[in-house]
Amino acid sequence: MGGGRLCGSDGSGAAGGRGDGGRANGGAGGTGGERSRARSAAAALTSLLALAATSLVAGPAVAKASSASCALARTPAHHSLGLDTWNTAYPRPVRSLDAVMVFLSFPDSAPRTTPAQLTADHFPATSAFFERASYGRFALRAHPQPAWVRMPKASTDYGIRRDWGAGQRRTFLRDALGAADRTVDFSRYDIVYLVADPDAPGVDSDATKVVNFAQPMTYDGTGLRRVVTVFEQHPPDRNVLAHETGHVFDLPDLYQRPVDGKGDWDTYVGDWDVMGSQFGLAPDLFAWHKWKLGWLATGDVRCVTRPEMITLEPVGAAPAPGGALGTRLAVVRTGAGTALAIEARGAAGNDRTTCTEGILLYRVRADTVSGGGPVEVIDTHPETEACWDRSVYPKLADAPLGVGETFTLAGGSGERIRIEVADRTATGAWTVKISTG
Repeated sequence: MGGGRLCGSDGSGAAGGRGDGGRANGGAGGTGGERSRARSAAAALTSLLALAATSLVAGPAVAKASSASCALARTPAHHSLGLDTWNTAYPRPVRSLDAVMVFLSFPDSAPRTTPAQLTADHFPATSAFFERASYGRFALRAHPQPAWVRMPKASTDYGIRRDWGAGQRRTFLRDALGAADRTVDFSRYDIVYLVADPDAPGVDSDATKVVNFAQPMTYDGTGLRRVVTVFEQHPPDRNVLAHETGHVFDLPDLYQRPVDGKGDWDTYVGDWDVMGSQFGLAPDLFAWHKWKLGWLATGDVRCVTRPEMITLEPVGAAPAPGGALGTRLAVVRTGAGTALAIEARGAAGNDRTTCTEGILLYRVRADTVSGGGPVEVIDTHPETEACWDRSVYPKLADAPLGVGETFTLAGGSGERIRIEVADRTATGAWTVKISTG
């Protein structure tokens, strides 16, 4: 199972609001025994034909197969994956953005680490993650403060925990920002990271999250709409700050939090996006997310309305010489607010530790809230799993289709979407035939 800790959306911020969180999970799934943990020999030798019943709805007729015709409309859902417009309440990472790191100490604990050590826990790794994910089109510039900022109260007075009481969290944020304002000019920065002393007795790493304010808090003439509160241990969870920073850019949580606190967190997307698990083996952002953020342009996305043979470049691969990306995403519109996304995943860039390579399929729902399953990876090998000792959710670790394999999705009204992986090129791209109707 992919258990462990997770910081979800809950509570209120300093002026009311909500939190968005990242999660660490305690490791791989699997319970031992001689279960099948790889694709079957038959699947490796022959073409897989899988018919999966879904709730597909026939999309609208489109005269011109432009990517705009598959761009789902943004909805009021929190962190909606509709991308026809940008929510201007969030900074869009299509330019360089500056982030200040404020280090908070408490009167009940003498720090055993330094701000420089805590900075090295997250940077340059987080900046490098986004440089690779954006194909060099976005730079996250960190500005760590050199000294601790002393909080006025003991760490235990703030009640820091995952499901944090609104009043105590409001007090913490007001105290932290007020103390930092003596030395930090907030008007110079796009993003604020509040990093607590990890060894203070009242600090709980489960409380790491983004807090969105219902009403901006004004410092140095700048209205702060959200801050990232970091309570990570030292060293921290892998990619945790990349996940939290994704929320700053209006990306949703892709995990589910079991109601009873038990069971798997990773059943929606498994290893396949850092917004699902920062421990994923293939944590690069989905191509749909890259399209939303502005890193994929119209020419990099193909909207499919009739049978087509498409060459897909792996999502994590660097651009070709000259900066050309090639096609990174194919989309079949399945309803007013839904789509099937098709992309290639390979061992490159942020995905260099991936368990399997191939063509990944996933459903996108624009009206589903963060944490509610706005993205759902389709398991094209439902009878097998892979990388049980490393994957956060082995059942989805072998979700992609390989060369020679076919997968068909069927809707309730006779619609069919058929994906055939025909070949892989010498450069690592995948040739895919997509049939609709």
